[in-house]
Amino acid sequence: MKKPIYGGRCHILHYHGGGYIIHTLILAGGSGTRLFPLSRGHFPKQFLPIFDGHSLYQLTLRRALIFSSPEEIVVVTNPDQEFIARDQAGMIGCGCRILSEPEGKNTLPAVYYGLREIEQSSGPAKVAVLPSDHMVHAGPVYADALRKAEELADRWLVLFGVKGTEPHTGYGYIRPGPAIGGAYSVSSFTEKPDRVTAERYLQDGYLWNSGMFLFSTRLFFEECGVHAPDIARAFTRPLEEAYREVPSVSIDYGLMEKTSRAAVVPLETGWNDLGSFDAFYSVLQKNGEENAVRGEYIGLDSTGNLVIGDHLVITIGVHDTAIIDSGDVTLIAPRQRAHEAKEAVALLRQKGDPRADSHLTEYRPWGSYTRLEDGPSYRIKRITVPQGRRLSLQMHHHRSEHWVVVHGTAKVHIDGQERLLRKGESTFVPIGAVHRLENPGLVPLEIIEVQIGEYIGEDDIVRLQDDYQRHES
Repeated sequence: MKKPIYGGRCHILHYHGGGYIIHTLILAGGSGTRLFPLSRGHFPKQFLPIFDGHSLYQLTLRRALIFSSPEEIVVVTNPDQEFIARDQAGMIGCGCRILSEPEGKNTLPAVYYGLREIEQSSGPAKVAVLPSDHMVHAGPVYADALRKAEELADRWLVLFGVKGTEPHTGYGYIRPGPAIGGAYSVSSFTEKPDRVTAERYLQDGYLWNSGMFLFSTRLFFEECGVHAPDIARAFTRPLEEAYREVPSVSIDYGLMEKTSRAAVVPLETGWNDLGSFDAFYSVLQKNGEENAVRGEYIGLDSTGNLVIGDHLVITIGVHDTAIIDSGDVTLIAPRQRAHEAKEAVALLRQKGDPRADSHLTEYRPWGSYTRLEDGPSYRIKRITVPQGRRLSLQMHHHRSEHWVVVHGTAKVHIDGQERLLRKGESTFVPIGAVHRLENPGLVPLEIIEVQIGEYIGEDDIVRLQDDYQRHES
């Protein structure tokens, strides 16, 4: 696969005539388990910053900027990931709009919600709908496919079908019908086939279903009214009520497989949904021994390995293996079987183990914290607070806290008293004290927090005031 290209504007696709504006809707609420332990419920794969320091979500935003301005980009996510999506967009200077679903109901309700908000704010529009966790070579071929789809969108619900390079059994397939203006009507959709069937599909010109679309809002809502009336009816109610009533259904099953107005534009460019560690290996740059590495690694008589971790990894005589170290969990498996880690996630959830969904680093609207060490009656954290943010005004029933500033300046409120702490200075928060931590400076604030008490769970927080209207930790 060619090296992906991101960024840059392609003004040929940036139309403002005829009452339409090209918008982008990005779906960023998934929380898959096939990439555990890197991907967790609270921090899924689209937000992992492992592509030269950027995440797949950020690369998707950059790709959207080819044909949309930041104001024309809308992201649909969930309450737990809304602040992550906002922060990562801000890191690359993309001031897009972030929408949060009250609960996840699969892709058709998410798309309906996003397109409704776009039409209500901007009028009828043509909208590219993109997953946030795919890698796409965004060169001239990609731009040309978007142009063809835009031309068809008044009359067709357009999806993008990738020309397959192998008989892949993990993708859905599209059977093209009669040609229409550089594209094809959709004859049929098929589910993930076995290998023999996949080989026949490739020979017969079937396309991989990429999960990327381009819709006219007018036509999308018309077709939903016919083929998904329960979705359309639910969204006549306030948002919370709509999501309680709306069924959980994918856009393929709920609309695209039912409409007679589906068209597919072939996409002859590098594309990968990165749904497994083997897929990650296929797109990452390799060293001379065909090892793909993110981190520090020494391989002796070792080839074809995927190694991702924060600690030095040494292998001897190891081949075609995934070695994934996330600090608190290490996965070692044949590359082609590493996706089976989802079965381990199910076991962890059965036991109520928080590692099924949480990393050592947890993200909050005010910043993040990393657990450095746990003991029977203590916990040590590194807390990071970006410029201008603050934690809630709170107290704890079961623990005291020691704070040491290691970077930046802290504004500390303890029982009505306020003071500034600079690098190397510290303070103590007694059990029951009402307190707040704030970053008044121009650089990120980092502190080391030592919690001591009979109980140090994250739910021992009583919030008295909160900038983010939260009620639980």
